[in-house]
Amino acid sequence: MTGLLLCAVLGGSVALTQWQEDRSRAVAGDAVDGTALPAAGTDGAGGASPGGGAGPSGEGGPPPEADVSPSPSPPDEDRTVAVPADGPGTFTTARTDGAAVGSGSRVVRYKVMVEDGIDIPAADAAAEVSAVLADERGWTRGGTHAFRLVSSGTYDLAVKIATPGTVDRICGEAGLLTRGEVNCRVGENVVVNLKRWVRGSPEFDGPIGDYRALIVNHEVGHGIGRGHETCPGPGEPAPAMMQQIKGLQGCVANAWPYDRSGDYLGGPPVP
Repeated sequence: MTGLLLCAVLGGSVALTQWQEDRSRAVAGDAVDGTALPAAGTDGAGGASPGGGAGPSGEGGPPPEADVSPSPSPPDEDRTVAVPADGPGTFTTARTDGAAVGSGSRVVRYKVMVEDGIDIPAADAAAEVSAVLADERGWTRGGTHAFRLVSSGTYDLAVKIATPGTVDRICGEAGLLTRGEVNCRVGENVVVNLKRWVRGSPEFDGPIGDYRALIVNHEVGHGIGRGHETCPGPGEPAPAMMQQIKGLQGCVANAWPYDRSGDYLGGPPVP
């Protein structure tokens, strides 16, 4: 499945030029994947292909024993958040800036945005996304990337929490069919479906905070050049880059790319 890509493993050596050139591709994925609409002259068969990396944009630019432990409960886990079917398509950016986390030389500047009308303060969303990206089990453990939350100026990724209808429109413009159910990555946009953020997935047996971590890790993983992976074996942790919403294939639900010992929780790449 080709097209503009932002969805659902840091390949050994992803060159910076490739990292930037592939921004124009798109992916709908899982944590939660959509399906690309068939391109002219194709039958639409096949799965999503690996996403390209992040590149700078102007402001306003488009649990087994592997130490897979729960994350702290997010601020709104104990309250009900409504999931309207659609929204205005306008967003509020979290007015929060942070220091870079991670020792990698590639600093990914990202901002967090929430669609207007959603009952999640942008500052709360930014705090949760930032905690995921700063976690020792996250992408910084690979030693290549660091992440910095910004509220203005140039950025590489924009994490947008949006209503199902708005997700469909944004992803649909890139040729991705999300059906009001899943997330996608389009260019620099990590488009998070509010339904998944609030309700999780029936395939993920764990706290909603962990499922949100899976969404962030999967979609940002695409943003830094990672492709889809599959289950490495029965009883093993499902890779963060696996489309877990489609079934675990004998693996155990897992939100993180690495365990606390620094071992990569990966699996065979999906062709």
